[in-house]
Formats: sequence, C-alpha cells, structure tokens
Amino acid sequence: MENIAQDGIVLLGCGKMGSALLAGWLKAGLPAQSAWVIEPHPSDWLKGAGVHLNEGLPPAPAVALLAVKPQMMGAALPALQALGNGRTLFISVAAGTTIATLETVLGARTPVVRVMPNTPAMVGRGISGLVGNAHAGAVGVATATGLMQAVGEVVELETEAQIDAVTAVSGSGPAYVFHLIEALAAAGEAEGLAPEVAMKLARATVTGAGELAHRSADSAEQLRINVTSPGGTTAAALAVLMEPETGFPALLRRAVQAAAERGRELGK
Repeated sequence: MENIAQDGIVLLGCGKMGSALLAGWLKAGLPAQSAWVIEPHPSDWLKGAGVHLNEGLPPAPAVALLAVKPQMMGAALPALQALGNGRTLFISVAAGTTIATLETVLGARTPVVRVMPNTPAMVGRGISGLVGNAHAGAVGVATATGLMQAVGEVVELETEAQIDAVTAVSGSGPAYVFHLIEALAAAGEAEGLAPEVAMKLARATVTGAGELAHRSADSAEQLRINVTSPGGTTAAALAVLMEPETGFPALLRRAVQAAAERGRELGK
C-alpha cells in the first residue's frame, strides 16, 4: 500500500461494497488522507472517516476504483476520464461492465482490472474473481489483488469471459444460500415447528455449516459423508437432494447457467 498511500486512491461510489472496501483499507493501514471518495449520498460513517469526500481528484492517483452501480457507470465515468491513458490503475467492481467498455471511455492505453466481488465482503469474508488487461499486467493484477484481500479471498482468472461464471457462482451465490435458509425454515414449519424456531434452526445450521466448511481441511464431500450415517435420517434426505434429475446437482446447474447467461447478455 506504500505507493497508494503516497499517490492516493480514488473511490468512485461508496455504497455497501465501497464502504466495506474502504473500511478494509483503513484497517490495513491506508492513511485516511490518501483516499479521495466521490459519493453523492455519503453515510454518516463516511463523513467521519477522515477521507477527502467530494473534494475533486488528486493529480495522478495510483488507483481509481469504480464501485458505482452498473446503470450509473455511464454518468459517473466521465469525471475520471482525465486519469485515463496514464499510470492510474482502474479497478472496476461493476457487474456487466466489460474491460472494452472501460477502455472505450477512458482510453485504450488505460490499465484496467475487472473484479467480481460478493456481499460477504461486508463482513470480511468475501471472495473476488479478477482479470486485467494487457496494460494492467502482472503488477496491476497484484495491486488489485492486495486491495480486494482487505475484504476476503481473491482468485485470478485466465480470461474475462470467466467473469460470468464467477458472477453466477460466487457473485450471485449468497442469494442462493439465503434462499436455502428460507426454504429449509419453511420445510421445518411444514413438519410442525413454530416459524421462529424453524428459522432459527435453519439460519444457525447454514451459517454453522459454512463456518465448519471454512475452518475444516476436509473437502465438502468428506464433510457431507461425516454427517451421513448409512440408513439414517441424513441419508434419507440426501437420497432426495442428490437425485440426478430433480435434486441439487441439476437444479444448481440450471440456476448457475441462467445467471451466467444473463451476465453475458448484460455485458453486450
């Protein structure tokens, strides 16, 4: 973070994701006065963070991170056009906005890294997939990786085309898990549990299993086997959930495929 602390970082958009990133950078040691934030609706936290808030731009920041909603990108980007085609690294976390689109607006020689994060970043447990253009190179990708690690894990992709798969698996994936909690609670109610008890059981089970998967060295398959006694209750349930045509494997394949296809449509 040395060069970023010295030359500054611009954060365009500071909603939930932008705030999570900024909080992570400050916690990691970035001086507040090294950050310039452009946000038309700043939160009270942001107002008190000590950063440059809506005060213009530094002359040649090390990084400009774009964290506005995709539909706002067209209106927001022109403010940063003057930094294009230079040494400022542009990092975009906006879904559906391609590297080619950013190069068109900012200039073909602009270093760009495209990132797909997810909402668990808000509790420091996110995971991001990222890929850079030729001008970003290995140094730009390493810089982006370091910044995104402030809110979780990072995987480097081989091609930009893989962003749609990352979006479908981890970007949209938290919603699938939240829906699993809803569905599991509803199933508990159907078996006679009070709604609040069913929801408490479902929520704690899913978050607890996630934490166990996070901490354990065992594979997901082995963790599943550890819970499954032959001929027991878990085995009875898994016979339904693992049914090849109607169970989780086929259902999630269709869901992830639909999300990836929608991502490809939005990127056109």
